[in-house]
Amino acid sequence: MKEWIYGKNMVVEAIRAGKVENEVILQQGMQDVKLLELLKKHHLKVVYQNKAYFKKVLGDVRSQGIMAQIEGYDYVELEDLLMKQPRGKFPLYVMLDGLEDPHNLGAILRTADAIGVDGIIIGKNRSVSLNSTVAKVSTGAIEYVPVCQVTNLSRTLERLKKEGFWVVGTDMQDAVDYRQVEYNMPLVIVIGSEGFGISRLVLEKCDYKVTLPMIGHVTSLNASVACAIMLYEVHKGRNPL
Repeated sequence: MKEWIYGKNMVVEAIRAGKVENEVILQQGMQDVKLLELLKKHHLKVVYQNKAYFKKVLGDVRSQGIMAQIEGYDYVELEDLLMKQPRGKFPLYVMLDGLEDPHNLGAILRTADAIGVDGIIIGKNRSVSLNSTVAKVSTGAIEYVPVCQVTNLSRTLERLKKEGFWVVGTDMQDAVDYRQVEYNMPLVIVIGSEGFGISRLVLEKCDYKVTLPMIGHVTSLNASVACAIMLYEVHKGRNPL
């Protein structure tokens, strides 16, 4: 099913990935020489529309005066994810348990691309799916980070553990400081939902439970922030100065 995407970064990355097939719609008066050259290079038609048309199609969003239609975003199979494990470094996956906010998923994709995460794993039920909001927040990272959608997260972890992965989940109970764990191994970082954390069955599959120390008055962090802290700790451990 086709859907609209908008925003310069998102549309440009979709063009580079070959997902925009026919035309790109620009708001009247928009002149961007580099963008127009890119559209010409990819043989895409430029259609100009007024601001009212953008609002009618997209609603009240900040489109930056550019939008296009693409096919819905694709997921990768777990087997394909495992077959494409990187050479020369330990693979790193992020599993999101019950994450429902598309802005959080988009932000996590952006961080995942920044440090070279090899894949994101989400559930089919009670979880946000890939959509234009996720793509917009990811600023194009959605085109580069594989996302795998599975039916059962705990069984997926069982499979990954058989493949040699260690599982680290973020939790408050019976957990160690996140800086105490050695991350130089095939790894899955599990991040729980905004309101309920990691589910019991998934938590039982974790080899380590880690917590992020907080000395303020708020007792939890936004899921995308917690994920970013964890990923950069992994990156620091794997790439010492």
